[in-house]
Amino acid sequence: MRILSAFMISMLFLLGNGALAMTEAKGQFTVSLTPQDQSTSGPATLGRMTIAKVFEGDMIGTSTGEMLTVRTPVDGSAVYVAVEAFEGSLAGLAGGFALSHRGVMSDGGQSLVVEIVPDSGSGALAGISGSMTIDITGGDHAYTLMYDLPDREDAGDRRD
Repeated sequence: MRILSAFMISMLFLLGNGALAMTEAKGQFTVSLTPQDQSTSGPATLGRMTIAKVFEGDMIGTSTGEMLTVRTPVDGSAVYVAVEAFEGSLAGLAGGFALSHRGVMSDGGQSLVVEIVPDSGSGALAGISGSMTIDITGGDHAYTLMYDLPDREDAGDRRD
């Protein structure tokens, strides 16, 4: 009981100080993948692609990146890792940041983790942290970015 109470007090403290409060940004993006190299190593096919995206919604701008893939002989089984650099604005704040991706697909399902790279924020987005979910429906890509920015005294100068 004492451990649970200490945990609850800690959570209330964090919530009261806004430490767990994240801001949500939503929108759509188009993506262009350009295959680069592909090779076979044992039963796996290794690939590399360049990424170009255009974001609309709460994120307005573009990103470029690189993706590495592995496909196995089992249909639908694959993994990818990617990094991309976004430049533009987020909720009217000009700057940029990098995202890292890790996606795994198998007959057991799929998982995708997209996170903002720590210390990658620039301009008014310096210090940004958070993660993104991506929803693909009928070929259309939508994103939800949950993020946090440090408080700044110069907040009035951050909007574009």
